[in-house]
Amino acid sequence: MKRIYISGPMTGLPGLNRKAFFQAAKELRALGFEVSNPAENDGPGELLSWEEYMRMDLIDMLKCDTIALLPGWEASKGAHLELHVAHRVGMNVVSVAELHRQELEALPA
Repeated sequence: MKRIYISGPMTGLPGLNRKAFFQAAKELRALGFEVSNPAENDGPGELLSWEEYMRMDLIDMLKCDTIALLPGWEASKGAHLELHVAHRVGMNVVSVAELHRQELEALPA
């Protein structure tokens, strides 16, 4: 089973865009994927800096074989960093929408 890391914009968005992350995680899990969702990572109980969250998120991401990009990722410096690292370590890179499309195409007619 593929392990997928969800990447997308959070900083500056209402509710840190958690709704989009949780919806994508729910949909991908329903398709049978194991999902790493950074919106589920609240840290050790206190508010952390952006850099501390990114370090934790990158550790989680590197345990995956695929990174799935949410809409709007282009405006996120964190998503750009995650994408750069993903390319450097040879991870598969897809959009969340592309994963849905691929799974639907794989279903028997």
